[in-house]
Amino acid sequence: MIRNEGRDTQVFANLLRPKTTVSAHCDLPCGVYDPAQARIEAESVKAILEKYHANEDPAFRARALIIKEQRSNLVKEHLWVLWTDYFKPPHFEKYPQLHTLINEATKLAGGGGGTKSSTDVATADQLLAKIQEISDIFWETKKA
Repeated sequence: MIRNEGRDTQVFANLLRPKTTVSAHCDLPCGVYDPAQARIEAESVKAILEKYHANEDPAFRARALIIKEQRSNLVKEHLWVLWTDYFKPPHFEKYPQLHTLINEATKLAGGGGGTKSSTDVATADQLLAKIQEISDIFWETKKA
């Protein structure tokens, strides 16, 4: 039996070729992302810092610092998810400050002077302001 390899390959390729071309938007992830998650954690950080400063009990203060550090880390994680999973190149083109804004916010939530390593309530206020800016952009993108 003589086979025509080229013809067999073409027939096979035609069988596997999609009949319909579709496109989809990330309706599940985009429908569940919300900067409110980062804001709520940042508000917790601020409240913890206020309680920390109002209490002199060493055991209470130690627990407060542990919880504050955990919440600060959650702020960073929520912001990173928005940055890497929600925001897309068209968002960064329309809002060129977005990369810097998210970077500044995650640093404000982190160590090295951020809320994770600091007990300064003003740092928490700065973090909340950055998250609000990110939130404003986020909701603008949802209108499109």
